[in-house]
Amino acid sequence: MNRNVLLAASAIVLTGGFAVAASAYRSNATSAVNAIARDESNSLTPAHAQRLGDPAARVVIVEFFDPACETCAAFAPVAKGLVETHPGQVQLVLRYAAFHKGSDTMVAILEASRRQDKYWETLEIMFATQSQWASHHDPQPDRIWPLLEAGGLDVTRLRADMTDPAIDAVILADAKDGEKLGVNKTPSFFVNERPLTRFGQAQLTALVEAEIAAAY
Repeated sequence: MNRNVLLAASAIVLTGGFAVAASAYRSNATSAVNAIARDESNSLTPAHAQRLGDPAARVVIVEFFDPACETCAAFAPVAKGLVETHPGQVQLVLRYAAFHKGSDTMVAILEASRRQDKYWETLEIMFATQSQWASHHDPQPDRIWPLLEAGGLDVTRLRADMTDPAIDAVILADAKDGEKLGVNKTPSFFVNERPLTRFGQAQLTALVEAEIAAAY
C-alpha cells in the first residue's frame, strides 16, 4: 500500500477513535452524574428548599444558583416561565451555590424574607437591581437594603431574622449537596434528576419539554 495512503488511513482511524472515545467519555460522565443524582435524590430536593409550582408535578427542575450571578438573573424568567406555561406539570426547586464573596449574606436575606412571605418578591428585586449591588461580580450587600425597603419589606425584621442559625444550616446544607453533585458553576440545573449537560436556555427548555412528554 502506498505510504501516503497508509498514513492517511491511519489518521482517519485515529481521528475516529478519538471521536468515539470523547463521545464515550461524555456519555460516561453524564451517566455518572445521573447515578449520583438518583442515589442522592434528597440532595436535590430536601424539605427546606424553596419551591414554585404544583407539588404533585411530575417534572421537577432543580436549580443551584447564586443571587450575585448575572447568568442566574438571565435564566430566572426562563425557569419561572417553564413552570407558568406548564401549570400542574412542572415544579421549580431552588438551591443555593453562593460562590461569590458576600453572596451568603444575600442568601440569608432571601431565606429571612420567607418569614414575611416575600421570597419571590425579594428574589425579583435582587435580580432586577443586581447591577446596583453586585456590579462586576463584586457583591456589596449593604446596597440592597434601601431597595428592599422600597419593595415593601420590613428591613428591621429582615436584619434580625437573617441571623438565625437555622439559615446558616440551610446555606451549609446546600453547599454540601452541591459539592456532592458536582455543582461547580451557576446556574446548574437538574431536570427529574438529570443534569443539564449542554448549557443554554434553549437546551433547558428542550430537556424540560422532553421530560413533560415522557411523564404525561
